[in-house]
Amino acid sequence: MTLFTPLARSLPATVPFVGPEAIERRTGARFRARLGANESVFGPSPRALEAMRAAAADSWSYGDPEVHDLRQAIAAHHGLDAAQVTVGEGIDGLLGLLVRLTLEPGDRVVTSHGAYPTFNFHVAGHGGVLEMVPYRDDREDIGALIDRTLSVRPKLLYFANPDNPTGSWHEREAVEELVDAVPEETILVLDEAYLDLAPASAAPPMTLTRPNLLRFRTFSKAYGMAGVRVGYAVGEPEAILQFDKVRNHFGVSRIAQAGALAALADQTYLAATVERISAAREALQKIAAVHGLHALPSATNFVAIDCGRDGEYARAVLAGVLDQGVFIRMPGVAPLDRMIRVTVGRDEDLALFADALPVALDRAARLAG
Repeated sequence: MTLFTPLARSLPATVPFVGPEAIERRTGARFRARLGANESVFGPSPRALEAMRAAAADSWSYGDPEVHDLRQAIAAHHGLDAAQVTVGEGIDGLLGLLVRLTLEPGDRVVTSHGAYPTFNFHVAGHGGVLEMVPYRDDREDIGALIDRTLSVRPKLLYFANPDNPTGSWHEREAVEELVDAVPEETILVLDEAYLDLAPASAAPPMTLTRPNLLRFRTFSKAYGMAGVRVGYAVGEPEAILQFDKVRNHFGVSRIAQAGALAALADQTYLAATVERISAAREALQKIAAVHGLHALPSATNFVAIDCGRDGEYARAVLAGVLDQGVFIRMPGVAPLDRMIRVTVGRDEDLALFADALPVALDRAARLAG
């Protein structure tokens, strides 16, 4: 007797990311600096922390299943109606719901080869067929994405601005051209997880809506609440309504709702954090330059550093940094895998990376002969 579907049995028993905790369990040593998961070590607003502490006293009760107050606040923040906003367990949870709502087995989905793997994870889990286009000049190639979309007419087109894993971004005009080019039967999945950290010129107005456009934001990055799991999607009311049909209505906890509401209200703290992240990006770029490496321009809270050779060499550099107790990551797809990716951190975190990098480079060079 077969208890699970053929699709489920065909999938690898894995997750898109190996967490630092798994590496620590395997090695028996704790990392001294955690610079690999694009979290904000600067943390949430003190007002958000206080709100979550207060909400914890009432955690015996479920959170509001309509997430009413937070949806209203997000809508007011962006000049929208609350009917245009849905809230979920981070962007990852919302992407899973979207794929569930739109894909039948065999349906096509267009994305970039090397872009955010969790989206691909959800597509594979629902039997979708991924159509991938390569990056161009270490950025997602809008022209190629449009061409492939017009060719295969997919259910979904995924595009991130700014991008993970390179940290690159496109200007508002280019994003708007993409929005206008997508055929009406394709939903454009516009992942804006890092947009709070990007130049203002990269952000289309939130009033830009289409029936087939969904924009995703998060409290995990600039707001420093990755462990709380709160994200939201913005779109036209008819599209947003679909999420209510399948979402986990108690999935966003009382504590998470209170924290996100307070964080959103503290834009002064957000602005200060963005400045700290910008300064840390510059520090990482200088560390790379000292060792003759090229750090890509970044509009995120991480910096991609080109190691100057191939993926095998970059993996050796990565391993050397990890062995010294500094957690970082790297892209998994060539040619992007010639890079390592380092999340910004406090001065003491960056100092540990600065010490580990030359040792790792030396070891990688010796292994390469």
